Amino acid sequence: MQIAAISTAQVPSTTANSIQVMKVCQALAQLGHAVRLYLPGEGEPDWPALAELYGLSERFEIERVRAGARLRRIDFAWAAARRARRQKAALVYTWTIQAAVFALLGGQPALYEAHDLPTGRLGPLWLRAYLALPGRKRLALITRALQRALERLYGRLSPAQTVIAPNGLDLERYQGLPGPLKARRWLGLPENTTALCSGHLYAGRGGELFLGLAGAIRSVNFVWVGGREEDVSAWRARAEAAGLENVTFTGFVANARLPLYQAAADILLMPYGRAIAGSGGGNSAEIASPMKLFDYLGAGRAILTSDLPVIREVLDESSAVFAPPDDLPAWTEALARLAGDEGLRERLAARAQELARGYTWLERERTCLQGIL
Repeated sequence: MQIAAISTAQVPSTTANSIQVMKVCQALAQLGHAVRLYLPGEGEPDWPALAELYGLSERFEIERVRAGARLRRIDFAWAAARRARRQKAALVYTWTIQAAVFALLGGQPALYEAHDLPTGRLGPLWLRAYLALPGRKRLALITRALQRALERLYGRLSPAQTVIAPNGLDLERYQGLPGPLKARRWLGLPENTTALCSGHLYAGRGGELFLGLAGAIRSVNFVWVGGREEDVSAWRARAEAAGLENVTFTGFVANARLPLYQAAADILLMPYGRAIAGSGGGNSAEIASPMKLFDYLGAGRAILTSDLPVIREVLDESSAVFAPPDDLPAWTEALARLAGDEGLRERLAARAQELARGYTWLERERTCLQGIL
């Protein structure tokens, strides 16, 4: 089937939403669909560079669409939806609510994937229009918490038109990884017990707690993989000022190499605060579906995470150890227990790998498309 994917994500970039868009498009292509991703701007994609940046193995088409300067998002959505009609796409798959509305108005089936509540003065109006319009449509939501939040605002969502679709992982990229010690040697990391966190260093992602843990447990090596250059420099300076010689901030690592870094950990950390900022700010703590969570499952390592309701939509005590957000003493106790109990780490890791098989990008997209294609 021909699928027109429409997104305003900045590609290439290191933002989570751009990674998610590219992973979804790859999964759709792996399912046998002819995928064309419409993005704002102009120019030809550098596919080898994109494959390395996003960890892609399956190619799909990318087409740039120029948009006007004044109403950029609406202009882009309108132009991309028109191209999808000319393409005779069997489905418009989009993260842009305006494109979903324009697709339905043009008589095409539309799948709108929502990661947050609508924002701005017009956002709620666009979503109401999408929910009210006739036509074949699907609303894909990343968490049940997001569904509940939307239903508080818009009333009950149609079960036939709504699917809960957490983020996923490329399970094949986590096959045949070395053990933690060998991975650390390959990467030139210190060889002692290692706790690792991957992802950006935005507010609420746990940087303060990370350094606090490093100061409290000096026998463990702490590695943070990822982050914007300016954020990494600031946190490195803080670690040096505190005399934390057991802390490493690697800076940005291409997605293609991320599994090896995660495999280098004995313990994988998700030290989220009660409020979590994204690249555009805001707070996603109540509705987020962190992509690193699913990568961590694939890596097959013990997970220590903040105890947030959205995390418990995927994990429980059989697959992770939980600690209250921002509670350094509780986190220190939990991490010390994990560091000293290899058997517990192995049991948690085995259960995580079992869970990973149910959260692949491929299974996610099969679920999203069921009944609409």
